[in-house]
Amino acid sequence: MAAGMDFSPPFTVVEGGYSRDNVSARENENPENLDHMKQTTIGKPPRCVSVIQHCVSSTKVLQATDVELDTGIIINKSSSDTNTEFLPVFRSGSCAERGPKQYMEDEHICIDNLIEHLHATSDFPSPGAFYGVFDGHGGTDAALFVRNNILRYIIEDSHFQACLEKAIKCAFVKADYAFADDSTLDISSGTTALTALIFGRTLIIANAGDCRAVLGRRGRAIEMSKDHKPNCIYEKLRIEKLGGIVYDGYLNGQLSVSRALGDWHMKGSKGSACPLSAEPELKETLLTEDDEFLIMGCDGLWDVMSSQCAVSMTRKELMLHNDPERCSRELVREALKRNTCDNLTVIVICFSPEPPPRIEIPPTRVRRSISAEGLNLLKGVLDIN
Repeated sequence: MAAGMDFSPPFTVVEGGYSRDNVSARENENPENLDHMKQTTIGKPPRCVSVIQHCVSSTKVLQATDVELDTGIIINKSSSDTNTEFLPVFRSGSCAERGPKQYMEDEHICIDNLIEHLHATSDFPSPGAFYGVFDGHGGTDAALFVRNNILRYIIEDSHFQACLEKAIKCAFVKADYAFADDSTLDISSGTTALTALIFGRTLIIANAGDCRAVLGRRGRAIEMSKDHKPNCIYEKLRIEKLGGIVYDGYLNGQLSVSRALGDWHMKGSKGSACPLSAEPELKETLLTEDDEFLIMGCDGLWDVMSSQCAVSMTRKELMLHNDPERCSRELVREALKRNTCDNLTVIVICFSPEPPPRIEIPPTRVRRSISAEGLNLLKGVLDIN
């Protein structure tokens, strides 16, 4: 794939039934009004326990000063003004916290420079970056295994150069099978998987589970993935078609997600159709100057915060200090204030070295008029006085 190659139209739906940008416009939720909180799944302790909060920033940049916190979504520049020669500059920050749960089962990965990371040759697509969030359950084995191997399976797949989408789908399934074959691991543990692979301006999001990726486009939240919950209509139909059931929002009464890697105690033999699927849904887009950052988070964030709320908050923070690490930390802190019930992992990826610009809202001209009846009434009042 050539770096910076164009795709038309700007949004290409690979799978999943997207017909247009999914823009969330909900206001910031009040934690006292949150009716639905994810119930903590009771499972055995993981093999590896981590309770320490960790925040990582890929790049430190100059502080932005004298920036006004304006996150309106009305902009003066038209889409025709977009610079087609735009190439993103990747810098990321992450934060992970155990939260109220007893164990930390999340894993994540941030690679801002794929060529450097892989020691790739000059013909490798550039610039390139890779990010992932893996929300484990029933232990950490599945999340850690997928985190350590998923990129290798993508790069080594025979379809990698010809068809990235097919390479990513195959990699998810291969990782699932390889995990089942590893006798040293607890194959009854499981994990959701959300990855972002970027070459030039092409961003491909792959999701299996209920983590979520949200693009910040000049203050608007563009959801780049769908949450795979068992009670979603299209997921429920798929589950029931394959012989599964959805009971009280849980797949076969056991799992709160409908797609995951691992969990082999709930799956049949390898290659057989199963209600619990490891196959991801993909969405692809061509980044432009208007695309300022990407937020990737586990459901511990999205259970208590809307996509638009997270984008608005992140944009304000970037305008203030331009540090993606601090943004991820603030999102985690806000989710904890809102009483999330889960582990928390958040990655913020910026596509420019500069902070988001202040958005100018053009002044509006209001025309005032008065009817003939009103004018006569006013004239009468004035004559009396």
